[in-house]
Amino acid sequence: MVIFVKCYTFAPQSKNKKYSMTQNSILIPIDSTEQTIIALQQSYNLAKLTNSKIVMLSIDEGNSKNIQKRLDELAKEAKSKSGMPVETMVRKGNVYEEINKVADVLNPLFVIIGLSSKISLSKVVGQNAFRMIRESKHPVITIRGKEHHDGCKNILVPLDLTKETREKIDKAIEIAKLFSADIRVISVLSQKDEESENKLISYSNQVWRHIREQGIRATIKTIRGGDIPKMILEYAKEVDADLIMIMSKDKLNIKEFFIGTTAQQIINKSIVPVLSLRPMERKDTSVFVPY
Repeated sequence: MVIFVKCYTFAPQSKNKKYSMTQNSILIPIDSTEQTIIALQQSYNLAKLTNSKIVMLSIDEGNSKNIQKRLDELAKEAKSKSGMPVETMVRKGNVYEEINKVADVLNPLFVIIGLSSKISLSKVVGQNAFRMIRESKHPVITIRGKEHHDGCKNILVPLDLTKETREKIDKAIEIAKLFSADIRVISVLSQKDEESENKLISYSNQVWRHIREQGIRATIKTIRGGDIPKMILEYAKEVDADLIMIMSKDKLNIKEFFIGTTAQQIINKSIVPVLSLRPMERKDTSVFVPY
């Protein structure tokens, strides 16, 4: 395995005391697609607000001759526009495996990856992009839309009764405070029994109150239906969301492998950036407990 690294060290001080310059990084996988540039541009504000260096990673699969030259050009532009330190890295191997290997070493705050606009469901389900997202131990932001979001004004947080969903809340609050953003909570009612419906409504109101107690503007809405990804994406358009937060499952059962999880369908169809978090093991409860 071969690794090439170049560093660019301009680093102004940030007023945000929560983050440490020596530890923070944002990892951006770079390839030849337009989405790569959009993902890189999306990282600039986040890097400044979190006082993070930008690490640009390219994977040499054996057929590229000018990878480092292209990275150097992009790094120079990124350093100029973001005002933050930039590093470049080239590794050899499988693209999606190497992204997670590098992330495990860097421990980045976020991995931001551009996905091409048309990726077949079967390709995503298999060994490629969605598998990388599912297995990532670090928050992954996927960029599929062509429009650059300069900042973040509205964060959409879909809720259900699974134990994993609550892990999004504190991360949403953290990002909302960085960008002075609003949080849009949406409760998705897919179960038809009255008990589950009442639990979700109660839980959603607890979440809403917790967000408001943190000084964040928040709204709450309940939707009902069978096509959950479609409803979430339609609401994202309605509220002009800049970010959708979801939980990605680290393991798929047989049914999910063939039809795709809700998270996978949102990632595959959303033109709004999607932040995916892999859930930790938690005890289930219908009462909101912030972590």
